[in-house]
Amino acid sequence: MTETVVNVHEAKTHLSRLLARVEAGERIVIARAGHPVAELIPTAKRAPRTPGMDRGKVVIHDNFDDPLPEFEEYT
Repeated sequence: MTETVVNVHEAKTHLSRLLARVEAGERIVIARAGHPVAELIPTAKRAPRTPGMDRGKVVIHDNFDDPLPEFEEYT
């Protein structure tokens, strides 16, 4: 993993570009007056979500839309 040091002004000015470089695997060190104060590093990759992955976990019973007993007087 390569490392680049940038000053705070450059980091503020080019944050989007720096984030793209971090996403590509680069490590960016942000320095103030030549002293490192923060690091931008890539996060762990998450697996993409797959629609329908949780099928079968939700059950809707036949009486789902039946009136509730406590509201019978209003029907």
